[in-house]
Amino acid sequence: MKAVTWQGRRDVRVEDVPDPRIEQPTDAVIRITSSGLCGSDLHLYEVLTPFMTPGDILGHEPMGIVQEVGAGVPDLAAGDRVVVPFQIACGDCWMCLTGLPTQCETTQVTGEGMGAALFGYTRLYGAVPGGQAEYLRVPQAQYGPIKVPEGPPDDRFVYLSDVLPTAWQAVEYASVPPGGSLAVLGLGPIGDMACRVAIARGAERVFGVDLVPERLARASRRGVRTYDLRAFDDEKELVHVIRDATDGRGPDAVIDAVGTEAHGSAAARLAQQASAMLPRKLGAPLAERFSVDRLGALHLAIELVRRGGTLSLVGVYGGTADPIPMLTLFDKQIQMRMGQANVRRWTDAIMPYLTDEDPLGVDDFATHRLPLDEAPTAYEMFQHKQDGAIKILMQP
Repeated sequence: MKAVTWQGRRDVRVEDVPDPRIEQPTDAVIRITSSGLCGSDLHLYEVLTPFMTPGDILGHEPMGIVQEVGAGVPDLAAGDRVVVPFQIACGDCWMCLTGLPTQCETTQVTGEGMGAALFGYTRLYGAVPGGQAEYLRVPQAQYGPIKVPEGPPDDRFVYLSDVLPTAWQAVEYASVPPGGSLAVLGLGPIGDMACRVAIARGAERVFGVDLVPERLARASRRGVRTYDLRAFDDEKELVHVIRDATDGRGPDAVIDAVGTEAHGSAAARLAQQASAMLPRKLGAPLAERFSVDRLGALHLAIELVRRGGTLSLVGVYGGTADPIPMLTLFDKQIQMRMGQANVRRWTDAIMPYLTDEDPLGVDDFATHRLPLDEAPTAYEMFQHKQDGAIKILMQP
């Protein structure tokens, strides 16, 4: 089959690789019909390269048609249409039963000290072949895949794999009070969808911050009050403007949808690039012990949120030696929640929004649809924010 493989920093290729097969009774094999390109994939493209191995198959936002199931998968059959969550979880362990499938005790990558295995996401999360391919082996298929109805196009449901539950959890963790206010930093796919979810769930005022014109315009059309970071002399000026719009206090909650590759933070960017360019045997130990994130968005979130407010971190962070302003966090009595989205915990709540009325705008959420063979172009376009690329779907 054809699959998108990682070959090095900023180097992905579509190659012929062996077809997946049933290896365990709880496996299924899916023929992929759509697979998303995620902002998290860009971290593998550049920042997290020390944890990658040439030939790794990328992608964690797939959906498709079941081709074959193992004997331990009673509720799926060949021909079923399914979305596959990005994490691999059993559904039966203590963590899964308490709503934390990202910490599944069956698939935890204990050798790396990490949580549940993920599709297409470094050796830290199990080096499981991903879904930017023609076919995908799905472990723990007795729990993971989400059956969806025939009829609507893939765009209606594919975001259940990651974008929708990640945005939903970000809003849930933000705990915006009824009639309250929320600021979202970063209006890429997750930040954009978090704004839509917050508005649909009753947030009275939603502010969005970015520096990409297409992202700002897109969010504004959905009722978000947007701010172009480039229009301010410094971030303190932006903070004052949003505070003035929230009775001088600041938003009740802030979602950081940017993460480790924030704008600015030149020294941290240099450290990330240096680690990524070292040979893997040197770069991986360095990244594990001394890695730092670009914390511009997080520092802005801490400054922006009102006293006693909540920070919801949904942008991926991977640093182990980050300087955090504990004095400010403590003094402002800020609550913080974060983590990978617990996909199956939220899907039942999200499903009623995936109707023909399309209140979240999923049907036209993708800005680009490309064949799988054009994956290298898709990665480069997304990395450089070219041609208004905000969300890219690929079809084998």
